[in-house]
Amino acid sequence: MTGVVFSALTPHPPILIPEIGGDDVQQITKTQDSVRKFAQEVKDINPDIIVTISPHGSVFSDAVSILSAENLSGNFGDFGREDIKLSYHLAEKFTSELAIAANKNQITTARIDKATARKLEVKMELDHGVLVPMYYLNEVGINKPIVPVTIGMLSYEELYTFGKIIQLVAERLEYKVAVIASGDLSHRLTTTAPAGYEPKAKDFDKRVVHYLDALEVENIFEMDNQLIQRAGECGLRPLTMMLGAMDRLDVEGGVLSYEGPFGVGYAVATYHVKGKKEEVGLLDKLHKRKQDRLSQIRSNESEIVKLARKSVEEYIKNREVIDPPAQLDPQLAGRGGVFVSIKKNGNLRGCIGTTQATKANLAYEIIYNALGAAFEDPRFEPVNLNEIDELTYSVDVLGEAESIASIEELNPAKYGVIVRQDERAGLLLPDLEGVDTAKKQVEIAKRKAGISIEEEDIELMRFEVKRYI
Repeated sequence: MTGVVFSALTPHPPILIPEIGGDDVQQITKTQDSVRKFAQEVKDINPDIIVTISPHGSVFSDAVSILSAENLSGNFGDFGREDIKLSYHLAEKFTSELAIAANKNQITTARIDKATARKLEVKMELDHGVLVPMYYLNEVGINKPIVPVTIGMLSYEELYTFGKIIQLVAERLEYKVAVIASGDLSHRLTTTAPAGYEPKAKDFDKRVVHYLDALEVENIFEMDNQLIQRAGECGLRPLTMMLGAMDRLDVEGGVLSYEGPFGVGYAVATYHVKGKKEEVGLLDKLHKRKQDRLSQIRSNESEIVKLARKSVEEYIKNREVIDPPAQLDPQLAGRGGVFVSIKKNGNLRGCIGTTQATKANLAYEIIYNALGAAFEDPRFEPVNLNEIDELTYSVDVLGEAESIASIEELNPAKYGVIVRQDERAGLLLPDLEGVDTAKKQVEIAKRKAGISIEEEDIELMRFEVKRYI
């Protein structure tokens, strides 16, 4: 049998390496025993190549990356053991075919060679997300060609699709492929956890472990995004790609162990492929659900949001800036500051705005800020024709800003904030996902203004917005 024949989720704490963890390894013996069992399972399967999926390589907002050099190596120098070094050959043919297939399916894949690494100022070394599980494979004598994939900050649907593409390329090339997703669960399980304590973190880990053990994959996509944000994990994207590589495959396996004595959740799961399923795969369901969701959003769009969307689509198609409607809606006749936000698959794709009126009316303000969000936000590549059907929009019309005496007068669900110091200013809109405290809201606004987070000599202003979707 060829194709994806095995997949696994493994954690990657460097403390799991005996030469680094020392006596502390005894506190995670369940994890170590499971990782050694995982390594033996891979040895018994004897794959042709190994695809690793790490969250700690070169992570891009709009692309999956693959470290691409004929010889690949890395060491644990960042953890005091530069002498522990692992080296592998790149599975070049598979890597090339994977990148081509992903790009054809509109999932951008960046191959990081030496020239690209110099240009982007990133390392051409295997990160610890790859090295920790590979250490245990090396321990049982496995040294196969690898494809070192690093997650992108894409939607979970896109990452699942990338995993499916791994499966299809493996079948076409007739390789036996093992897919290893490297990732930890919540980093906030205890008061001494590295990312601080979050009461809901244990719930996140409990759910993920159950879904992985029962292979209730669809439930992972139904998880509340707020819960995911609060958990502070690094494993959800790698495991989503791994699960995509098993789409419509008949597999057996589950979770070998879970523990979190250091405040970080370590789960080990392994799956063996037995054949194919004839039933509809989750990927088909995800695509249909996505189209249904977009159709519903379009059918419920406000006239203001339709104006923002139409301005972007008309410019992409014809390079023309539209005029406002001849019969102007009364709510567009006034003047004021406007922010237009564009999202793709739930992730921000662009946001540009004005804090006060710069155009003759709100209609023009919306049109030009929509174009700015689509084509001039320096954080993103300009929007292109291939993606316009996947974009969703929101428009925030700003109320009058008022000075406040202290942070206590803020409410991130109700008020936006402006932080000023001399000529520097940073603005943050209200009711943003993951911004649930005034302290966090002000810190983000400070960073946007280039003001130190510790700086207290600042001017604070608050404002309300009317949000149109």
